[in-house]
Parts: sequence; structure tokens; C-alpha cells
Amino acid sequence: MKYWLGVDIGTGGSRALLVEPNGRVAAGYTAPHEEMQMPAPLWAEQRPENWWEAVQDAIRGVLDKAGAPGDDIAAVGLSGQMHGLVLLGADQQVIRPAIIWCDQRSQRQADWINETAGAGMVLEQTANPALTSMTVSKLLWVRDHEPAHYDRARQMLLPKDYIRFRLTGEYATEVSGASGTGLLDVVRRRWALPLIERLGIDQALLPPVFESPEVSGRISEIAAGQTGLKAGTPVVGGAGDQAASAVGSGIVEPGQVSVTIGTSGVVFSHLDEPAYDPQGRVHTFCHAVPGKWHLMGVTQGAGLSLQWFRNQLGQDLVAEAKRKQVDPYELCTALAAEAPAGSDGLFWLPYLMGERTPHLDAEARGGWIGLTAKHTRAHLLRAIIEGVSYSLRDCLEILRGLGVEPAQVRASGGGARSEFWRGVLAGVFDCPIVTLQTQEGSAYGAALLAMAGSGLFQSVSEACAATIREIGRVDPDPPAVAQYERGYTIFRSLYPKLKDVFPAMSSEN
Repeated sequence: MKYWLGVDIGTGGSRALLVEPNGRVAAGYTAPHEEMQMPAPLWAEQRPENWWEAVQDAIRGVLDKAGAPGDDIAAVGLSGQMHGLVLLGADQQVIRPAIIWCDQRSQRQADWINETAGAGMVLEQTANPALTSMTVSKLLWVRDHEPAHYDRARQMLLPKDYIRFRLTGEYATEVSGASGTGLLDVVRRRWALPLIERLGIDQALLPPVFESPEVSGRISEIAAGQTGLKAGTPVVGGAGDQAASAVGSGIVEPGQVSVTIGTSGVVFSHLDEPAYDPQGRVHTFCHAVPGKWHLMGVTQGAGLSLQWFRNQLGQDLVAEAKRKQVDPYELCTALAAEAPAGSDGLFWLPYLMGERTPHLDAEARGGWIGLTAKHTRAHLLRAIIEGVSYSLRDCLEILRGLGVEPAQVRASGGGARSEFWRGVLAGVFDCPIVTLQTQEGSAYGAALLAMAGSGLFQSVSEACAATIREIGRVDPDPPAVAQYERGYTIFRSLYPKLKDVFPAMSSEN
């Protein structure tokens, strides 16, 4: 039997997925990454070499699990965390650790881009404002603070594109991931050369840009020996994790909306034509569907908030989960369910790594607001889940303001595996939350892109129609909707009241 391989390079690990021609998942295997390093407040780095180590483990692991030889893999699709900066030198070796998506150190560089090019030119050229999250801001931070590293750089790659290079020996990217660099002309789907020249960036640093289902390289002899894949196997362009997850959720037609709760949280909507938020609070990026676009609102600290709680305040839950052989997050959400909707007036601001939508504020800080002596750990946990959900509603409200009116929202990602969290989302969104037969998200979407690119299907939309099935639905509970509507009004009022004190909390001031 032939399989299609989807590989997703996430923040916490790399996942490999084998998919059969009918869309059924034959096997999956995840290899963990090293913990991201935070050398200073708001910094976040990872070693690209560790991603490659994990990808080798994941591919070999999934082939072994399925009992499939490399000859059975028809094509490979790649997905990965967006915005990260990988710099290679003339020797094709990594120069410094990758500055990844949630790093917020480059506010001065983002401001400089607007001052130098003008906010109007930036929006005209890239369809998005200059932000700390964009790869270009990270690149300019290296130019300003590590000139020796910058001078050595000969190639700039995104995380999944570094893995493409290790698999194929080819430098390449694709339109959805490149949209998050801040250097792509999103409307015309090509590098924004006037802006690149204005910023003094060498165009030679940038790889060729492909459409997501387009073949961008083939497995090399070296990578074949390292992974168990067959040399010559095609590798398609793939997609940034959110566009790939949207493909994996079938968000490939107008009006369709998804919510993904991973380390970050994303509300995503398909577009036939580019649309813009005048305040730049959501991203307008190229979709993984050729000739289409998408809107995307991002909560920086979605699953990250619960992960932080688990690591810092829930070690007893981790130990209990190990004894019971269950996921620690199951115990976290079960405990959260013991507190009432609204958490008895306790609110969580999920700004652990600053915030993107709707505030565009690298200095925003997280925390609980409204603590009293009556609150328990169950309240703390429920407030986290509700606070992240309120922040995701911030994203959805902007999309609604741009004319997106979803009849339902498709949920994926680790947080969406929790029926309790899906119920909270349904109440906060006042919209049904739908789950799919396959909950694999980005890796599954990458495999579907490989199916389309290798000719099994004639288009990405055809691949989705043939493989994706809805299996579950949580409808809003009217009393909870009313409770969350009151809570959301309070939540929205908190950031404006605290905005002016956040800079004083920063250790850089």
C-alpha cells in the first residue's frame, strides 16, 4: 500500500503521520524537542539541529510502527511553527540558535521598519503590519546586535524549510509560511523586493517560493540513509502550521472557520480574496490552497498557559497522571470542571509571551485578576481555560467585523481534545464547536498537501472533500453563554486598564 507522509515541526516536538489513500491515519509518531531556551525575558530560542534529530526519530518511528518500508511513501508534506529565524552560513551550517515564533525581543526593529519604510509601504507590500513576531524583525535584531553572525549568513530559512533542506538539500519555502516573514508580497505571492531593498536586506538570503502542494525537492541519498525514506521521493512545499492545520480541518472554502489550541491559539478563516483589518490586529496571509488567502488571529499563550501551570504549579498532577497512566492535562481539565462557569469572578490574562491579537503588544503581561481567599486551584485552572477562550473570542470578533459569520467552528489542537474545553469555547463563542474524525491537525494537512501535489487528487479542496469527516458537535449552553457574555465584557476591559503599567514591569526598562 502507498502512504503519504506528513511531518510537522512544532515547538514541543516533531510529529510524523502516515496517511492512506482514503485519508485514514495508518500510524503516527512524535519525537520530543528539547525545552525552548529563554536566555532573557521575552526571548525564545531552539536548536534547529535538534529539530532534525527529532524528525529523523519521528520518521523512522512511524515507518516502524506501520511496518512500512520507505518505498511505500508516495510523497512527503511538511508543516511547522511559523516565523522562526534559521540562519545558515556558507558551509550550510547553523550559525546561531533559531529565534522562534514567540520571541518578543525585536520591538525596536519592528518600530524601525515602520520608521524607515513607512507603515503604509509595509502594509501595501506585505498586507500586514511590522511586528516582533515577523521573521524580518528577528533578522534585523541579529543585524543590530550580532553583526558577526549576520555577516556570516548566506541563507535565511523557516523551521520547516530547514528540515526541507536537510531532507532534500534544496533551499525553498512556500507562500503560507513566507507570509509570516514580513517580507512576502502576500497579494502577488512573491517576495516584496521594494521593501527588501528599502530595509537593506540582501535578497540572496531568501529562498525560492513555491505554492504549498507544489513539489519543491526530493529526498536525497544522505537523508534516505538517515530517515529510512527512499531517495527521490517528492517533497511538496507544505505549509505553515496554521495553514496546514486548516487544510487538515477542511477550512478551504469561504465562510469556514477553525480554532486551533496548541502552544499558541489561532482562529482561522478562508478567503477567496485578500481582506485587511485596518488596525492590523489579524494577519492576512496566503493560504495553502493555491490562489487563496486566509485571515488569522493569534493568541500567543493558549496551550502555553496550561503548560506553564502544569510545570510550575501542577507537579503533583503530573505525578498522579504518571501513576494512572493518563495525560496530565486530563487531570487539569477535570479539576477545572469542578469550578463554576465564570470562575467566581476570577480572570486569567494569557499574555505570558506578550500578545498579538488584538493588542500587538510585546510588553503585555499575564496573570490572574480578581483573586480572593475563596478561590481554589480548580478556579485557577478554569480561569486559565476561560481566559484563553476569551482571548480567542477577541480574534473571532475581528473576523466577524470583516464579514466572516461562521455557522460553526471546527476545533483542533491539544486543547480541543478536551470535551470540557470545547464546551467552554462553545459558550464563549456562542457558536457550535465541531470536531473531526481525524484530529491530527498540521501533520494531517501536510499529508493532504502531499496527496494533492503527487497527483492522487487534483486539488487541495478535492483532497479535503474526500478525506475529512465531522464526528462530534458541542452546542452552546444558554446559561453558560449568558455567564460568559458578562465575563467577556469584563475581560475586554482589563487590558486597557493595565496597558500603561506593563512597560514598567519589563526588566528592560
